[in-house]
Amino acid sequence: MRRLRRLAARVGFFLFLAAVLVYTVFPFYWAVVSSLKSGSALFAVEAWPDAPAWDNYLAIFREQPFGRNILNSILVATSTVALSLVLAVSAAWALGRVHFRGRGLLLLAVLGVSMFPQIAVLSGMFELIRAMGLYNNLLALTFSYTLFTLPFTVWVLTTFMRELPRELEEAAIVDGAGPVTIVTRVFLPLMGPAFVTTGLLAFIAAWNEFLFALTFTLTSEMRTVPVAIALISGATAYELPWGHIMAASVVVTVPLIVLVLVFQRRIVSGLTAGAVKG
Repeated sequence: MRRLRRLAARVGFFLFLAAVLVYTVFPFYWAVVSSLKSGSALFAVEAWPDAPAWDNYLAIFREQPFGRNILNSILVATSTVALSLVLAVSAAWALGRVHFRGRGLLLLAVLGVSMFPQIAVLSGMFELIRAMGLYNNLLALTFSYTLFTLPFTVWVLTTFMRELPRELEEAAIVDGAGPVTIVTRVFLPLMGPAFVTTGLLAFIAAWNEFLFALTFTLTSEMRTVPVAIALISGATAYELPWGHIMAASVVVTVPLIVLVLVFQRRIVSGLTAGAVKG
């Protein structure tokens, strides 16, 4: 009887995992299938199109500067990650290793910044970007994206840095190392999982961001991929080229999936840092 219960529990667990897998993977699978259809074939329900329209993938690069849009997204996301990590690691050292009055309140204030919706700060950011002369410039996107990626990176790196052995820092101080040397030579080599986690999540957030990219860019050459996909249009509102839209969505989603699969172990290590003590 006990063996049957264990077997039933195991079967139920695997059925649950299968249901979760189908629920999460099916939308992307259907996007791939839809990207290979055109015309009335889009309305046909089939596991795989009989005549795949591979030309949809060529059309998105032929009919608009989609390659330039992808490059823009890469540059903006990469610069956002670099700027966020540089600022966050210095803030994490101060918040995680230096004792001063109001440290907890300051950390909560940093996290509280991320609670504001983008629309609440959009008008102020627009005036600031225009005053700095960065409108329709990729630097405007890097600057604005750092606003919502920095709180998360500071929080995760602070949690990770608190768990590093204090003996390492004390030994470095005895050897005459200063704060910069301690952070760059002692702590950074140990913070690989946290850096991968925060960097990748910040990259995904910057890659997928739409509202700031739509507001702060004007020309098609300066747009990032979310805006470029949203502005793909047909002859009328009822004739949108859904095959092209889905093809573009697949093109910009595959690199993110590959990155997550490659760094999945480090992501888990970074997210669980500080969860277990002792």
